[in-house]
Amino acid sequence: MSTDPAPELLTALDAWRDLPAAQQPTWPAGSGIEEAVATLRSMPPLVFAGECDQLTDRLAAAGRGDAFVLQGGDCAETFAYATADNIRDRVKTLLQMAAVLTYGASVPVVKIGRMAGQYTKPRSSDVETRGDVTLPAYRGDMVNDFDFTEEARRPDPHRMVRGYHASAATLNLVRAFTTGGFADLRHVHAWNRGFSANAEYSRYESMARDIDKAMRFMLACGADFDAMRAVEFYASHEALLLEYERALTRIDHRTGAAYDTSGHMVWVGERTRQLDGAHLDFVATIRNPVGVKLGPSVTGDEVMRLVDRVDPQRRPGRLTFITRMGAGTIREALPPIVERVRSEGVVVTWVSDPMHGNTHTSSGGYKTRDFDDVVEEVRGFFAVHHDLGTVPGGIHVELTGNDVTECTGGSSRIHETDLASRYETVCDPRLNHQQSLELAFLVAEMLAERS
Repeated sequence: MSTDPAPELLTALDAWRDLPAAQQPTWPAGSGIEEAVATLRSMPPLVFAGECDQLTDRLAAAGRGDAFVLQGGDCAETFAYATADNIRDRVKTLLQMAAVLTYGASVPVVKIGRMAGQYTKPRSSDVETRGDVTLPAYRGDMVNDFDFTEEARRPDPHRMVRGYHASAATLNLVRAFTTGGFADLRHVHAWNRGFSANAEYSRYESMARDIDKAMRFMLACGADFDAMRAVEFYASHEALLLEYERALTRIDHRTGAAYDTSGHMVWVGERTRQLDGAHLDFVATIRNPVGVKLGPSVTGDEVMRLVDRVDPQRRPGRLTFITRMGAGTIREALPPIVERVRSEGVVVTWVSDPMHGNTHTSSGGYKTRDFDDVVEEVRGFFAVHHDLGTVPGGIHVELTGNDVTECTGGSSRIHETDLASRYETVCDPRLNHQQSLELAFLVAEMLAERS
């Protein structure tokens, strides 16, 4: 890849600087932002253009119904939790979910982690007040620290460089796990068989046995299981901190196009998808596959203007709409949006985010989500697409590989009174390992019903 863009492309890549940019930190004077950006510009890419193009092809297949997307990981990664064990457990959870979903969908599952870059988060306020103390809001480890002290909350641009190195280390380990035998389908199935054998999850044992039979059938037919020891795995995050994303943008010598090499796929959130804003302008200039979050207030006209802005060439796999409507809203809010896109002849990949529209505060003051609400939103998502004859392309889930207690419900019956025992997130509540696998089995049942 070249780091010397043509003048006209350079102008386009930096046009966002003249537009309103929501959710950006205010770097203190003398903090060294120029030095940090210069360092990032000199670093090697974290991902490569060919990998991004390959993911675009995979997402296009999901948009046609020839694949299914599983996108998942932490709400907000932290430097402290970027350990080998935590990364392994997240990858393991996603691989387990993908194996079950593959059986239910009878198509390949595109595995995309919310990892190796999810170090920033949008906030509802620029400040946080506790008692009589007001400090800058925590915007993710790439900006400041979660501790509620003046020093910790001071935005520091050099944390972007630390975020780059943490992302590089994460990607290095993920690649080792997914190509070195850890992802062997036989191992993954054995893990899932242990899950379904637990009395709490016995309702899923029948599907696990069916997968067992399919595995034995493949073995009897001489299937090359050695070829299944490695899997494709892609990294994604919200393109929130624009200085970081721009600093890691490179020009591919093959195509002359710009790629944001911080991740294979980036998305623009509900709070930053302003049609005249900096975030949409930036992602419109890069060739990566791009996601856009859509909440219940979006209109058909807005959606089509988003399409025109981000995907004017109507390239399959380029644009993924990630819907976050809420369990009680999706069946009414989603149909007119899907119908409008279909009526315009536009092909996008539709993915359900059943997490962000279902957040509430428990009686004990914990931000949480109920597992039944998460499942109900996915059911509504499938029902809408089934009724319209369109394709439900995937799910996007905030999860962890650890046994935290952040979301209530599920067969393990986590109650509000249990939340305090292992509530570890620094931002939004995540499904734990068991809840994530249970969701996969339920979605696999939905997929099997639709096939």
